[in-house]
Formats: sequence, C-alpha cells, structure tokens
Amino acid sequence: MGRIAVMRRLLALLGFVALLVTAPAQALFVLCYHDVRDAVDGELDADRAAISTRHLVDHFEWLKAHGYVPVSLEQVLAARDGGAVLPERAVLLSFDDGLASVATRVLPLLRAYRYPAMVAVVGHWLDLPPGENVDYAGEAVRREDFLSAAQLRELVDSGLVEIASHSYDLHRSVPANPQGGQSPAVTTRQWNGAQGYETEAQWQARIRADLARSAEQIRRLTGRAPRAIVWPYGAHSRASDAIAAELGMRAAFSLHGLEQSLAGDDAYARLLIDANPSAAMLAAELRKDGGEPRPLRSVQIDLDAVYDPDERQQARNLDALLERVRALGVNQVWLQAFADPDGDGAADAAYFPNRHLPMRADLYSRVAWQLRSRAGVEVFAWMPVLGFVLPDAAQQRRLAITAASHDGRTDPPRLDPFCADTRRIVGDVYEDLAAAGYMAGLLFGDDAVLRDDDGLATDAPAPGRARTDALIGFTAELVRRAARWRPNLKTARNLFAEPVLDPVAERHTAQDLTRFAASYDLVAVMAMPELENAADSDTWLARLAEAVARDRTTLLHTVFELQARDWRSGKPIGAARLASRLRLLQQHGVRHLAYYPDDFLRDEPALETTRAAISASEHPYRRK
Repeated sequence: MGRIAVMRRLLALLGFVALLVTAPAQALFVLCYHDVRDAVDGELDADRAAISTRHLVDHFEWLKAHGYVPVSLEQVLAARDGGAVLPERAVLLSFDDGLASVATRVLPLLRAYRYPAMVAVVGHWLDLPPGENVDYAGEAVRREDFLSAAQLRELVDSGLVEIASHSYDLHRSVPANPQGGQSPAVTTRQWNGAQGYETEAQWQARIRADLARSAEQIRRLTGRAPRAIVWPYGAHSRASDAIAAELGMRAAFSLHGLEQSLAGDDAYARLLIDANPSAAMLAAELRKDGGEPRPLRSVQIDLDAVYDPDERQQARNLDALLERVRALGVNQVWLQAFADPDGDGAADAAYFPNRHLPMRADLYSRVAWQLRSRAGVEVFAWMPVLGFVLPDAAQQRRLAITAASHDGRTDPPRLDPFCADTRRIVGDVYEDLAAAGYMAGLLFGDDAVLRDDDGLATDAPAPGRARTDALIGFTAELVRRAARWRPNLKTARNLFAEPVLDPVAERHTAQDLTRFAASYDLVAVMAMPELENAADSDTWLARLAEAVARDRTTLLHTVFELQARDWRSGKPIGAARLASRLRLLQQHGVRHLAYYPDDFLRDEPALETTRAAISASEHPYRRK
C-alpha cells in the first residue's frame, strides 16, 4: 500500500471525529503501532510496520493539538460496563509484539505526555533465552530486540501501561489444507496428513491451552492476569473471542480499521499504522474529504475453471489466476465457493468440507488465501442462497420450490426458504464454509429470487415486499451462522436490473434496490444488457445508472457488474466493448465496477485492454 493510501486510512480514523460538530460520547478509536526506531525508511524499510521516534512524537503532538484524549484499557472496560463515559475523542494507543523499543523509546514518551497505552506480548518469545532468535515475519530477529521480564515489570510499574495477551504461540501460520497452504493459527483448523483436519473440539482445546498459558505467564511476570486479547494478524472468530473471555480477557482487539460491517463484530477495530506516516502528511490529508468509500474494482471468478482432476494442471490454473488478478489491478475478487459443473446456477457440490454437499475438491481455502496473500485482494465467497441440489433426491423433492419458466428463462433449482430443514441445511453449509477458509465477505448470488407463482410452503408470505424482507432476513441468518468463525463479514448481494428499472418487478422477484441498499454493504447490480435483451446497450446502461443515482447513498454502495460473455450466443463480449461500457458507467457517476466472467486461461477479455478500464491502480498501464 502506498504512503498516501496509508495516510488516508489514518486520516479516516483520526480526522473523522475531528470534522464532526459533535461525536458520540462512547466513540473509541484504536491505533496499532509496532516497533519504534530512530531511523525508519518508510515504504522501503524491511519492517513496514515500524515507525520512527520522530514521527511517533509528531502523532502524539497532533493528537494533543486536535483534542484527542488517549484513554486506558481500564477506562474502556469501565465505559463498556456502564461506568464513566469516554471523552468525545477517545483514542487507545496499542503496541503489538512486545518489542524492546516499547520500554526504551515509547515509555519515556508516554511519561512525558502522560498518555496511557496497551502493550500486547507473545509468550513464546518472552520465554526464549538470550542469544536465541525470534522468527519474526520470516526474519530471524534477536531475542534482545524484545522485552525482557525486567522491562515488562517496568512498563507495568509506570502506571501507564496495561499488558495484553498476543497469545502464547499463535503468532504464526499453520498448515491449512492438503496442498500445504498456510494461514493464521487462530482461525485455521489445522491439517494433519495422517489425521486430516482438526475437529472443532480439538481446535478449541488448542486455543484454550495457548491462551491459558499466556494468561498465567503474564500474571506471573506482572502480578496481574491480562484483561485483553490482541489477536495475531487480527485473525479471530467469535468462538475464539468466547474462549478468551472465559479466561478473563474481557476485551478483544482485531485489525480491521474503520471498515465495520452491517453484520457487526464484538472485537474492537484497530487501524494498523505502517509505512512510517508523518504528521505533516496527516495535516495535509485532513483538508480532504475522506468520507466516501474507496472505488471498488471487482472480478467474479469461477472456481470451476481452476478445478482440474489433475492436481498439477490445477496448480498451473491457480498460478494463471493469481497472475491474472495481479495484472488486472482489481482490489476485490468474488470467488465461487460451490461447484456448478452443469452450469445451471445451483450448487451440486462444494469446494470445502461440509456436512451436506459432496466436496468436489478441497480448493476454496487454498485459492482464497492465495488471492489474499499473493495477489493482495479482498475476497468475497460467492454462494447461492437457495440454489442447492442435495445428494438425497427425496429430500431435494421435498424441499424444492415448484417453479415455472418465465419469458423463456428458467430459474436454477431452488430450495424453499420457508421450510425449517432448508434453513438448517443452508445455514450449516455457510457455517462450514466460514470454518474452512478466509473470506472478507459473502456475495449472495442471483439465485435468490422468489416468483409470485412459485410453489412455496403454506406459511410463506404473500408476493411483494413481505417476500423481499423474508429473503433479506434469511441472508442475515446465514451471515450470523458464518460470523461464528468469520466475524465482521461484509455482505453483497446480486440484484437483477429489472427491479431497478421497474419497481413493480419486486412482486415477481422479491428484490428491491432500496431495501438491498439498507441491508447489505454492497449491492451488485447485474448491468448486463444482453442478459436483458436490451435493444441498445449503451442507452440501457445509461438508464440503469441514472435510476440508481437518484439516491447518492445508494449509488455509493452499488457495484455495477457487467457481463463479459453473451450467454445467448456463448461468445465473448470483447474487451473493447467491455472497456467502453465501463467508461460509460463512470461518465454517469458510477463509482464501483465489476465484471463476470473472466476466462483467465484464454485471456478473455483481453488483459491489456481490460486492465486500463478496470484497474484500481492510479497507473493501470504496465511498463514495457
């Protein structure tokens, strides 16, 4: 991430309250620092999370000058318990990993400013003897660069620092799948070649034992057990939060900045400070309006295209996908998590272990994490809501919606959401997906429609708004199930263009733009003129953009998803035409853009032309 981008994130955190006339009394902003050194080379420094002593002083001065009030963890917990409210511009300063610079450089500054802070320590590193090395983000770092027991006591004795757990030995990655992929230890059911995946009970026992060891170590060294858990890498789940709370760690902290989801999150958000941002840059950025969301550039990917029964060919397909996504310059991928080999839009199988569907391959977790860690994009798991084909044919017949063809278009096989077994089965699948691998959010697919003539359970609501709200409620239930393992999930949902252009269409789709915009973080409008048999695609797209733009807030939460293939003929739309349509939508004020499908194995749409139109980079052209 560039320095300006870092500062925008810092400003969004620090400047948001400063620019308001009044602020909620209980608002809390948390900054996450790591190492503090006298000389740091910003973006070029080997440790991107380090900040210079000079810049940390500048941050403290800026906080003081702009009326921010650093508060202690004690104050945060008291306010949460109904005690004294936090001051208007409350800021909690946190320092992760237990580096020695917290004692040698940060503590003198805390004393000078009388600022409280929270320091999170990794128990295993504290226990290493002098002369050993810590594996710190893949680098061998001297044990002497981390806090000693004496320094830890000095921090506590200052009266300004509270020690939090950063786990005993969970600040690392563990085997996450049969292919050898690695992901964060807290949120991963470890893979063992001989035994398979950890069970939930085994995972809970591992997390509990680690946190209990950390709590006892901190109590022994400081005289007080930790009251907070600061999750390594910000990776956690509500299940892990519950274990920490049972061990006395009443507050949990993650790393997802200000990007809170409508789904909610019990852990406190923190903003990671990296690339050594200065106060001068902060002041310059304060003059800008950072209130609108960043432009999203998304591509929807078929995992069916990555899958191959030949594992070597599958690995080559994955490499091609990663290179394609990096080259496109998008910042978000909507990744298929289900298998649809017959192309009818329903899930016949899944790409993750689960309780109800066959597993075509254990592929989702590997691809999602590779996209995140190697291509640097945010990944939404794309799933059907109703479109499932269960392996038990009798069960499928009992739960299926009886549907008719509409205008020559047949909906995919769908399960009745007003049957309790449907809700249980689909909820189980979503929970299993969340337990299986990384995702920043969920994309609910275009199968989630209810027609006015669908054969549904007798207690189904009448066609129209009641059915719209019932389906929204079902997706909220699915988010809650998934959030047990992936809290703070963002949500997106596909919306056909017809209900946008003709509000009466809600009756036979159970879809409505206004209700979707109020219920999901993103609305993915299917801006697909060929799908809708539009006579003039440009005129149709302009009309669609104008309809959404009638409400500015709705527009800022709507992604326009174009089609890259004409499914009537089976032929590509063509990169030039796709790029032209992307530019047309931007001319009509559209902020967020996406397209589907992307045939990364055949370069369709052509990369060079597509990148210039879809890239989120300020400089989308590759150097020759």
